[in-house]
Amino acid sequence: MQYKILIVEDETILREIVKDYLLNEGYKVVEAIDGEQAIESFQNYAFHLIILDIMLPKVDGWTVCRRIRKVSNVPIIMLTARIDEDDTLLGFELGADDYVAKPYSPPILLARVKRLLESRYRLNEGSFDTLTKNGISVDFSSRLVKVEGVNVNLTHTEFEILTYLMQNQGIVITREQLLYKVWGHDYFGDDRTINTHIRNLRAKLGTKSKLISTIIRTGYKFEESL
Repeated sequence: MQYKILIVEDETILREIVKDYLLNEGYKVVEAIDGEQAIESFQNYAFHLIILDIMLPKVDGWTVCRRIRKVSNVPIIMLTARIDEDDTLLGFELGADDYVAKPYSPPILLARVKRLLESRYRLNEGSFDTLTKNGISVDFSSRLVKVEGVNVNLTHTEFEILTYLMQNQGIVITREQLLYKVWGHDYFGDDRTINTHIRNLRAKLGTKSKLISTIIRTGYKFEESL
């Protein structure tokens, strides 16, 4: 499969550098220089991943992310020169899957891209294609999640967290374990990152949200029953 990636970045030199790295890896690349172009490109093409700067002309990255998340769970990596942790959390609340602060190393960004693509689109390597527990069912090949038979649209990160907890039902999973599982050893996040994704996930699970229990000062557990 040849992956198609949308780069949304108004800094020409930086955008060209990132594009060259992606092209060298065999990816197809589409560029957008502002938020309006990003939304237009998203509507006209099917992308496997989006690299999205926050500080954009015309329409900011947060608005673009919000618009995309209304209709798609495509993986999104947000870029920013702002270092405020609240900005980072806002990106996650809007459905971003990863967050990279400027200035950054293009090879590091490329590694994040590869990890997201591999985990999002890899063939199922487990011993099962589906997983059903307490009214929540997961189809790994299509990455479709249903709650009491109703489709639930999860982001890539929410899907990874939910399935990891379900696969370890009854076991307490620390926040550090979740950070490593979803983002890898080179991610420098804090507990609030996981907390934000868990909050979003619970909201989407509705009546089944209580299946994810908070273990104070430790992490989370997927309960065996309500």
